[in-house]
Amino acid sequence: METLEYFLPQVWFVVLALFLLLYVTLDGFDLGVGILSLTSKDQERRGILMTSLSNIWDANETWLVLMGGGLFGAFPLAYGTILNALYIPIFVMIFGFIFRAVAFEFRELSNRKLFWDFAFGAGSFVAALGQGFSLGAVLKGIAVDEAGHFIGTSWDWLSWQSVLVALTLIQAYVLIGSTYLVWKTTEELQTNHYRTAKIAAWTTLIGAIFITISTPIFYESVRMRLFQQPLVYIFAVIPILGVLLIWQLLQSLNRKEERAPFLWTILLFVLTFLGLGLIVFPYIIPVKITIYEASADPSSLVIMIIFIGFLIPIMLFYNLYQYIVFRGKVTGGHYEG
Repeated sequence: METLEYFLPQVWFVVLALFLLLYVTLDGFDLGVGILSLTSKDQERRGILMTSLSNIWDANETWLVLMGGGLFGAFPLAYGTILNALYIPIFVMIFGFIFRAVAFEFRELSNRKLFWDFAFGAGSFVAALGQGFSLGAVLKGIAVDEAGHFIGTSWDWLSWQSVLVALTLIQAYVLIGSTYLVWKTTEELQTNHYRTAKIAAWTTLIGAIFITISTPIFYESVRMRLFQQPLVYIFAVIPILGVLLIWQLLQSLNRKEERAPFLWTILLFVLTFLGLGLIVFPYIIPVKITIYEASADPSSLVIMIIFIGFLIPIMLFYNLYQYIVFRGKVTGGHYEG
């Protein structure tokens, strides 16, 4: 039993990290496309951008639902504490989701689409902003007592660090949204998103550099972990790999490749999550509550892992099937074969 109490929380930490990575990557380009729609010149272009998402975005958001449900079941203490600490940014995120979902559906039925186009873009931006503030607050650390209950204020999530994380996350979403549109669009619209992808790559890199430098300077717990053997060697390699991936991304954009930029961006997201996971582990509420302290009963974790073991392959197959079916370009408001 002691082995299960030690092993199962680790399994669920990896599962939740996988859910979060899949959500941020897949729904990330949805949000990025929505934010980019705010810069589109005319209704036709906004229609092409929204059509590129019309058949896939619902499934992309499912990973966030699974992540929330998994956190509630596997680490109920963390679920209650994190939601209590982040009511405002999470409410902002949910408001953005609702606003953009309503706008997406109402736009199809409306004769005057300008308001709904703006609502979709604004909802995407607001949702991304809420996610960035939430991530920044969690990385900064949540004030809890010895029992793991939140003891801070409603505005603890707001700091210059969370603002920096939020702005960087928005740029990352714009980057992956741009590379997705490079893949899915043609001619002038594609050329425009080659340009936005290059700009977003540089702004994301600048934000990532500031976060990488400032985090160990201002947070002693992170600094101690970064210089701990043997993790110091891993953390030394990750920034180098990140720069190499950015270079490969920019090279593929300069060569006007269509699918490679999107794939390089996905690898950047994976590398970033690997680094964050290594910094946070074994804490579920950095740096106060570990996964072992916050985990549910081992029998519950076993039952849940059996259910998730069946569900993950189905969800992955469904996502993959969608991308295969709708793999063509989007022109004139419809998919090509």
